Amino acid sequence: MGVLFTRMRHGNMSPTVVRSDRALWKLYLVDPEYGSLGYEGYHEWELLEGRYTLAVLFEYAGTLGLVDLKYTPAAEARYDFRDNWGADDLDALSRYDGLQEIRLTALGAYALGLVDTYRPPVTGSRPLKVLTNLDIVATGDVTAADRLVLSAWAEQTADRVWAVSAAGLLSALGNGRALREFADFLAERTEHGLPDAFRVLVEDVNRRSAQLTDLGQVRLIECADPALAVLITHDRALRGLCRPIGDRHLAVRPDQELKFRKALLRLGHVVPER
Repeated sequence: MGVLFTRMRHGNMSPTVVRSDRALWKLYLVDPEYGSLGYEGYHEWELLEGRYTLAVLFEYAGTLGLVDLKYTPAAEARYDFRDNWGADDLDALSRYDGLQEIRLTALGAYALGLVDTYRPPVTGSRPLKVLTNLDIVATGDVTAADRLVLSAWAEQTADRVWAVSAAGLLSALGNGRALREFADFLAERTEHGLPDAFRVLVEDVNRRSAQLTDLGQVRLIECADPALAVLITHDRALRGLCRPIGDRHLAVRPDQELKFRKALLRLGHVVPER
């Protein structure tokens, strides 16, 4: 951890633990007067910023799987607090003293933007089997993370069974997930490959998902009659700023609305603000 601490200090990446020097006096060991960290030389970087860093790594980064942790019993693991008043009877300053090393995981590298994609590590076993009726059966131990992935794409119908359907796949796609990633996920965890029924379903869902495109929000303008709509959509200045919808409605993109209103005014018409 010493290398990390050094890089943080030299790289101006120190966390802010207290708002001011005055706030330091509220931190102490054993006694608020004699053991206060406000005294000069009693609040070294390792005691405050360093311990805060250890806590964040241990409680958050490690829990989220961003880093692997090497941890030993906290007692007698660090001695950087021994010169402080009140530390004589303390085996450790915090339970995080036992954190010795960290290692960035594949997920951590992805979260930091060091790689473009993340693929979960594949274990030696292949605990899933995809049946021809599109049920996914767990034939071995399935990790909690894998269960979350399965539940995102398929409906769990029993303790070790998930049912894949077009509706479930489309719902996951609508939530921003990538179907290719799910297919790869299953391929890496099945012993005998994926059945043709599953591949056909994936192709069908991919085809359906490509048939509709979200073009964003528009301002919908209603014309009094079809003749006015034709006049506007055929005007040289306006025809590129709107799109006809039916015979009496026009769609205007938000980024074109101001230009549309100005050109419409020159044509002798106006859309009152609502």
